[in-house]
Amino acid sequence: MSTFQTAIADILHENERVLAQVDTSMLDRLVDQLHAAPRIFVSGKGRSGLIARSFAMRLMHLGLQAYVVDETITPAIGNGDLLITYSGSGATEETCLAAEKSRKIGAQVIAITTEAESRLARAASLVIVLPAPHKNSSTTASSSVQYAGSLFEQSSLLFCDSVILQAMRTWQRGKEELATRHTNLE
Repeated sequence: MSTFQTAIADILHENERVLAQVDTSMLDRLVDQLHAAPRIFVSGKGRSGLIARSFAMRLMHLGLQAYVVDETITPAIGNGDLLITYSGSGATEETCLAAEKSRKIGAQVIAITTEAESRLARAASLVIVLPAPHKNSSTTASSSVQYAGSLFEQSSLLFCDSVILQAMRTWQRGKEELATRHTNLE
């Protein structure tokens, strides 16, 4: 097996291991909350923020009102809205502040993190734990051959894509319908 094939096999194996440990009832709960929320906001920094942005795009393709925190066109979050946060460590300052403020306003907060007892998790009404190392994990706690939070970010993307697929199936929305909302300015 080549070095490239070995790296791919390692990454796929690690993601399978992480996702196999996720409480599958969380997927259904998240799909239900997405359906009930008048508006959905996502928040994350760094690579976790990129995953959040990609999820917001797919939510929009589903026909939901989705916004990315810190964008210039993002409206104020309100009572009954939903904030989905991403932070491997659960300690990213801006993400935690957004979660805490959202809860005070009356929004529901979902934390996607590796740390069930983190500041972010304490601010959330629903915590989805992806058991992967993050950038601040000690080397003894790390269970990945990859650098920093790569495994968390990858498993977050795969988890969120599974949420989208589950929503498509539950709400009976086909790929053709989603395609009508795909950008046509490229």
